[in-house]
Amino acid sequence: MVQMAKGVGVEFNFDTQILTNTFDAHRLTMFAKTQGLMHEMTERILRAYYTESKHIGDHSTLIELAVEVGLNREEVTKMLASTSMSNEVRADEQEASEYGIRSIPFFLVNKKYAISGAQATEVFVESMNSIIDQDGLSKELTEDGQACDEDGCEIPKR
Repeated sequence: MVQMAKGVGVEFNFDTQILTNTFDAHRLTMFAKTQGLMHEMTERILRAYYTESKHIGDHSTLIELAVEVGLNREEVTKMLASTSMSNEVRADEQEASEYGIRSIPFFLVNKKYAISGAQATEVFVESMNSIIDQDGLSKELTEDGQACDEDGCEIPKR
């Protein structure tokens, strides 16, 4: 996996990784979603964990990462000191359990097609083309591109 990642310009440092409880990192990601920064927060946490070997279970580390992506230090500190966003994380865990998701990465498309594990680009392309064909979706996108957010992407019907 390390070699595959290097091939696409991603660095994994499993040998120096700090294993920890990631619940608060997930709460922070949910908080970032309320501020329109979920993608940025997720990317920053993943880089901190897999590449920089930062302790993402530590509140001070999470606060610094949050500030880096543009979140308010005081709001993040207050959120982490509370139980805020716990219900949202537990709801995600419940939904993952209902879909039988037990590992990451895991991609759920249209809430019915699953792509599990780190896969080659060709596998994703083939899977997505198959899903598009099966669901009768259009492969054409609008001139300004497709709009996606934390909740997914809208693909126009044929």
